[in-house]
Amino acid sequence: MRVLDSARSVPDLFRLDGKKALVTGGGQGIGRGYVLAMAGAGADVAVVDIDERTGKSTVDEVKSLGRDSIFVHCDVTDKDQVYNMVEAVVEEFSRLDIGVNNAGVYIEGEEENYSREDWERVVAVNLTGVFFCAQAEARQMIRQGSSGKIINTASMSGTIANGTSSYNASKAAVVHLTRSLAAKWGKYNINVNSISPSYVMSPMNAATPKELRDRIRELHPLGHIQRPEDLYGPIVFLASDASNYITGIDLLVDGGHTTNIWLEPPERMVPPRVDRVQEMLQLKHDLDVLGIEYDENAVVPLEKSCSAHDALRD
Repeated sequence: MRVLDSARSVPDLFRLDGKKALVTGGGQGIGRGYVLAMAGAGADVAVVDIDERTGKSTVDEVKSLGRDSIFVHCDVTDKDQVYNMVEAVVEEFSRLDIGVNNAGVYIEGEEENYSREDWERVVAVNLTGVFFCAQAEARQMIRQGSSGKIINTASMSGTIANGTSSYNASKAAVVHLTRSLAAKWGKYNINVNSISPSYVMSPMNAATPKELRDRIRELHPLGHIQRPEDLYGPIVFLASDASNYITGIDLLVDGGHTTNIWLEPPERMVPPRVDRVQEMLQLKHDLDVLGIEYDENAVVPLEKSCSAHDALRD
C-alpha cells in the first residue's frame, strides 16, 4: 500500500518554485495579474504580448521579485508565431510547466449591424488563439514527458449573455474547448482548466462610464468591481500541485454576480473589502504604461478608447 507523502506541507502544495510558465496577454490587466501572482509564488514567467511597452514593463516587475522573465512578441491568431513563441520560452527556460492562455479582445457593436471582420477578429483571438496556444504548449509538455498545467481565460460572459454575441460565444466556446482538451490530454498528466472572471478593472473595460461602474458594484454581492488581484489565488491554485486532481473545470470568479438575476441590488450590511481607490490602482498602472489618458475615476473617454482599440484587451 502506498503511504501518503506527509513530508510536503499543505502550503507547499501552492508553491511554484522551479516552475516555468508563460502568459499570453501578459503585459496588462488580467494577464499582468497572472504573471505577478505566479512569480510571487516562485515561478519564472515569460510575458507574451503584442504590446512591447506593457510586456517589457511587466518583465521588469517580475525580475524585481527575484524571478526570471522574458518578453516574447506574439500574435496568437498566427499559428506559426505561436509555435515560435513557445520555442523561444523553452529556449530561455529549458522547459514549460504552465501555459496560461489569456489574450483576448472585445469589439463593441449592435448585432444587426455587426461586421464579419469584427466577428472573425474576436473569434480568432479569443477562441482560435487559445487553441493554437494550448496545442503548442501541450506538444511541448508531451515532448518533455512530464505533467503540465494549461489554464485558459474564459469569462462569466460564457455563462450569461451580458456582452456582444461575438464575445459571449467565443468565451462559451473556450469553456467547452477546455473540457474537450482536458478529456484528450489527461493521459499525458496535463490538466486543462479555465477561469471565468467578472467585469475586471482592466484596460478592456477602461471606457466603462462611472454610472455603469456604480451599477456593477450594486449588482455584485461582494460589493466591488473585480480587480486583477482578485484572480491571484485562482491562478496560483490551478497552476500548482494543489489542483493536481482537477481538470476540465471552469472556475467562475465573479463576486457572485451570476448567482441571481437581480431585480433589486443586494443589500449591503458592511462596507465591501475593497474600496473604489483600491479598485483603480492596477488599472491606472496599465493605462499609464500604455500612455492612455483617463479622468479622476480612471475612465477613458470613449473616443480615446476607440483610438487605442488594440490596447484594450484582457
